[in-house]
Amino acid sequence: MTSTDQEAVPFPYRRPGGMAPPPEYAGFRAGGAPVRSHLPSGHPVWLVPRHADVRAVLTDPRISANPANEGFPKVAVTGGVPTQDEIPGWFVGLDPPDHDRFRKVLIPEFTVRRVRTWQPTIQRVVDECVDALLAKDGTADLVADLALAVPSRIISAILGVPEADRDFFETRTQVLVSVATTTEGQRADAARQLLRYIRRLVGIKSKWPGEDLISRILRTGVLSADELSGAVMLLLMAGHETTANNIALGVITLLANPEWIGDERAVDELVRYHSVGDMLAMRTAVADVTIGGRLIRAGEGIIPLLASANHDEAAFGCPHRFDPAANGRNHVGFGYGVHQCLGQNLVRAEMACVHRTLFDRIPTLRITAAIEDLPFKYDGTVFGLHSLPVAW
Repeated sequence: MTSTDQEAVPFPYRRPGGMAPPPEYAGFRAGGAPVRSHLPSGHPVWLVPRHADVRAVLTDPRISANPANEGFPKVAVTGGVPTQDEIPGWFVGLDPPDHDRFRKVLIPEFTVRRVRTWQPTIQRVVDECVDALLAKDGTADLVADLALAVPSRIISAILGVPEADRDFFETRTQVLVSVATTTEGQRADAARQLLRYIRRLVGIKSKWPGEDLISRILRTGVLSADELSGAVMLLLMAGHETTANNIALGVITLLANPEWIGDERAVDELVRYHSVGDMLAMRTAVADVTIGGRLIRAGEGIIPLLASANHDEAAFGCPHRFDPAANGRNHVGFGYGVHQCLGQNLVRAEMACVHRTLFDRIPTLRITAAIEDLPFKYDGTVFGLHSLPVAW
């Protein structure tokens, strides 16, 4: 670490019995500069709490997203960003220019125009999931029965997963993100099965292409089969749990703020307000760099605190209140810079469709537990809900 009289604080912090970010973040922002910290492993790291500084970290070429670099943070004992040796094509762990090769071929697949062509598929999937809810006895778990199912079924359709394989695809995906109900071994086994399946699917599409995303990327010839398989795995993982958590948390927030149901501005405000991917943008300095007046040396890890940035009083008029009219889209909930979430337009479309359809078709929907008693994901790298009991 750099020479400083600041005592290192432990990390990570727990959200306090609800949806607000950890209260320590406000103190970090008040201090201004990045905060010296250490992970449970004992490894040192810098926490960056302010909106402007987080954006600076995410755009500075002297700061790397590559987990192979010295000092790269790893909050959990397992998991995190895999290296290219582990999963070729996991492009969020690449820096430009290597990263650019993936973005250039994938960006056309996630434009606003492209997502509009998927709108009938999104609506069909959401309607099917709501139909299944209404077939129940008036009670359901909105996480298992809707929030997790929707993004998995939509991405499988976009990728060109055959109908006969979609149950396999969905069940393995849900094992991967169900930390509370599955073991590390089960998740590792599901990951192996899923990657093996994706590689086989890429091989099939190379011989018998269709009009799906995998076939279109193969036709460009830019990515190898292994690289495309890893990229598809990333698209699946990156968009599944974060979208599911935003859907479920959004139901709670919109029930408390019904005047915003159906307003397109609510989607980005939900992403900002909940900031479910607070710790997903791990970085390390590859050269000396000054952030927020603090010198960070090459080889030192950095964690931009996205939830803190999204609740920064200097960037938002009323950051601790859900207010789509005031807070706009200046958030970093989808990241920022070259690594900004590739699928953000799809996420917006899915969230808007789910919330509009759910409240239109089940106007009497209510949560059957006190908010403070709900099983929030306080101990994971992605915030959300393990379950959400509802009735109508």
